[in-house]
Amino acid sequence: MIGDRDSRGILWARTPLAHGQGTPIFGRVHAARQRRAMRKLLCQVCAAPADHTDDGILWVLLDHRTDWPNWPTGMGVTEPPICAPCLTISTRACPALRKGHAIIRATHAPLAGVHGALYAPSPTSPRPTFLGPETLHYDSPRLPWLLASHLVRELLDTTILNP
Repeated sequence: MIGDRDSRGILWARTPLAHGQGTPIFGRVHAARQRRAMRKLLCQVCAAPADHTDDGILWVLLDHRTDWPNWPTGMGVTEPPICAPCLTISTRACPALRKGHAIIRATHAPLAGVHGALYAPSPTSPRPTFLGPETLHYDSPRLPWLLASHLVRELLDTTILNP
């Protein structure tokens, strides 16, 4: 169907739109809203422009400082950035962030790829085989087999703001 693929040829999962209906489900960001927020660097909560200073764009993430040296520099994220007024609201309201979060500024956060359901051709069936969720860089040869649901930005030149 027209509109199912973007300008890069990536196939996007369809998502229904019901503005103003329902309640937030933490951990399950609406795919179309996520894509818009990531493309335009909008707040993941209110869709206003994300907080942006000379020190970078504001992000709030689960705290994984022990995962690798210089975390989160080089990390791919599917969570859109955030504005300063929504930062306090989200860290209080989101169950996962209440357990521990990192407030980050990134001076560069280029679009780097997509996340979604990866498939492979099936030798025994006319239908492809589901391999699982995957995050792929834009130059991946497996990209044609991904049904994308989220854009991914790579955080570069990061500073962690909370101890």
